[in-house]
Amino acid sequence: MMQQLLLQLAEPPAPTLNNFVPGRNGAALQALRDIAGGSAERFVYLWGEPGSGRTHLLRGLVHAAGARQARYFAGAVAADPGGDCVIAVDDVQQLAADDQISLFDLYNRVRAAGGALIASGDAAPAQLGLRADLRSRLAWGLAFQLHPLSDAEKAAALRAHAEERALRLSEDVIAYLLQHARRDMASLIGILDALDRYSLEQKRPVTLPLLRSALESMKNKPSTPS
Repeated sequence: MMQQLLLQLAEPPAPTLNNFVPGRNGAALQALRDIAGGSAERFVYLWGEPGSGRTHLLRGLVHAAGARQARYFAGAVAADPGGDCVIAVDDVQQLAADDQISLFDLYNRVRAAGGALIASGDAAPAQLGLRADLRSRLAWGLAFQLHPLSDAEKAAALRAHAEERALRLSEDVIAYLLQHARRDMASLIGILDALDRYSLEQKRPVTLPLLRSALESMKNKPSTPS
């Protein structure tokens, strides 16, 4: 059973808008929910430091778009997705010169075709080292600075998630998770859910020794060649 638990812990759950913990980023989350629902707003730019949730939100939007054609690109747009779909472009600060021209042209096609384009970067549009015309396109619509969750916000989110599952979670378990597990919220929630399933199967509470054993076993597991 513990081996099965470790397999469950190996990968965090797929990012969705529903499993994104907003913290101070509620307005950005709502803007993407509105786009997934077909709102009039069609251009959004998200910026923030690594770990602030940019990639989670972009991938979550593509997942939430449902019947609408949607594509996610990590950096350069590798293929022409057409202008009438929901397009998410991550890490625009890394774009090479030719890729910047391609994204500029794509913005214009999306605007003409009635699609939606959501981009992200590590700085506000005016502070990016990109072409001036592309920076102006990135500033067309709404722009949100994303803020990483503080440890207190992560702890509050873990408590709330545990309460929803009727899971008794001690403060020492929460503190150990924050200190020793992967720092992103999706991974923390995934670990908590897997521990909850294991405790139900074994009719054992989620205790600090159980969590320590699981995380230590994960560290000692040989990595799978890519």
